[in-house]
Amino acid sequence: MKRYLPAPYHFLLLLVFAIVITFNFTARAQVQQLPYSYQFYQKLNDSVYSTRNRFHSSIKPYRIDDSTLFPKYDKLIYQYTDTTGHHSWVHRKLFNEHLIEVNHSDYTFFADYLPDLVIGRDFSNSRTTWINTRGFQLGGTVGKNFYFYTSGFENQAAFPDYLNTYINQTGIVPGQAYDRNVANGSFGRTKDWSYVTALLSYTPTKYLNIAAGYDKNFIGDGYRSMLLSDFSSPYSFLKLTASLGNVNYMVMWSYMQDPTAQKFSVETGNRKKWGVFHYLDWSVTNRFSLGFFDAIIWADADDKGYKRGFDFTYGNPIIFLRPLEASNGSPDNALIGFNSKYKITDHLTAYGQFALDEFEAKNFLSGKGSSRNKSAWQLGIRGADLFNVKRLNYLFEYNSARPYTYSQTSSVLNYAQQNEPLAHPWGANFKEVVGILNYSYKRFDFSGQLNYGQYGLDVNGQNWGKNVLLDYRTQARYTGPFDPNLFNNAYATNGNFIGQGLRTNLYYSEAKVAYLLNPKYNLRIELSGVYRHESNSSFTDNTKMITIGLRSSFRNVYQDLAAFTTH
Repeated sequence: MKRYLPAPYHFLLLLVFAIVITFNFTARAQVQQLPYSYQFYQKLNDSVYSTRNRFHSSIKPYRIDDSTLFPKYDKLIYQYTDTTGHHSWVHRKLFNEHLIEVNHSDYTFFADYLPDLVIGRDFSNSRTTWINTRGFQLGGTVGKNFYFYTSGFENQAAFPDYLNTYINQTGIVPGQAYDRNVANGSFGRTKDWSYVTALLSYTPTKYLNIAAGYDKNFIGDGYRSMLLSDFSSPYSFLKLTASLGNVNYMVMWSYMQDPTAQKFSVETGNRKKWGVFHYLDWSVTNRFSLGFFDAIIWADADDKGYKRGFDFTYGNPIIFLRPLEASNGSPDNALIGFNSKYKITDHLTAYGQFALDEFEAKNFLSGKGSSRNKSAWQLGIRGADLFNVKRLNYLFEYNSARPYTYSQTSSVLNYAQQNEPLAHPWGANFKEVVGILNYSYKRFDFSGQLNYGQYGLDVNGQNWGKNVLLDYRTQARYTGPFDPNLFNNAYATNGNFIGQGLRTNLYYSEAKVAYLLNPKYNLRIELSGVYRHESNSSFTDNTKMITIGLRSSFRNVYQDLAAFTTH
């Protein structure tokens, strides 16, 4: 895999900031965005999912200047701020303030050093695990219109075996970037990678936000998303978000990487692909909302190397382009979906999603397991103050994706970014149950998570539908007796059900307790325990791990992953 630098949005960001700061703005309420983190966002549950408002909760990250969010956010971030001035500079920077913080009537600026220093022990194989990350973040506002942010992390780590195997097979540190060692042909235990994000946000009116960046996005109300999640590595994007009354509308154009597709030459690096995403969220009432989603992925160049580039047909920011894509006769990959929630009470919200990748009406309700019906769905509940205990938040969720969902005829067209799914981390051909509890008391945060999943891995060189990077036409070949319901008996268009292939069970549990040192950049001392058991007829993986470390930043780092392939 050829080395490449992530898109240099952070340098562009600083240049734009240098230009716009020369202008004089009237000081008013300033627009900011908070990087998406489930662990932090769940603390906003009682505001976000209140029956007294119609907040659009499914498009993340949030703009924290929203009147619904700001009071709760302000309390969480500033509740420990020392206003007496009695403490030393070191004490204030460690416990209350940004490392560098400027608050002017026309602009603001902050910067922080972000360590992620973790040591652990995997007792299943008596191995030491560790993470050594040195990071930074800087950001600020200019007047009421502009917000800028960038972060960067340089990382080395020794992971438990199941993550090490995943990285060796994909070449990617989950959700972050490619591993330099794997790229250079080394498959040892030490991993080495960089991770950067950047964002420039402009809000000319309260009805419109324009954001350009190199980061992730999330659509949904659950822990997972079957439409667009924050699991894969960051990608370049331009996003417009418009709000008018009870309707919130997002259109996003993205530019992504595909390391899997055959390269035209070593010099050209990874193949590239484009994506356009539309999402309309309608708050029908204070309790009920409906969301409508579509996405189209297309290759930057075809298999012969002919450049297509950005297709201006998709430049029109109108939702539901599938009829347009079909009328063009294009080979592009289209996905549509729905998102909905209903606030049963202030402390209980039901939510769900449905994604449709391909549809054949005559077989949809036949129960024959047609591979032409590629779909995924989610159903869950979440809420705050469980059993009337303040700050005890909860989530219970079921996720499922049929075999071959999100895959296409070529990896440069599939629903993935840099070898990882754009939706659920497990790809397809799975079902999963997730339960999460979170509780906060003063500076202490407690969390517990349980996952149970079942999925079918590829075996004997056959594609059983979990790996979204594979051509769905290379389905596992049918070896049974002649059946007129099967297409030429070459591969099974029917008889495809969740768990086919190497049926595998996964049990995952994780408990954390953290002591929050500085809420401004989530600096904390964190103790964590993980138990993971993955088994099938071919292999068994056990992980019993305890870690402790000094951690910071709000980014999501997922460890509850299924095996990528057999090993």
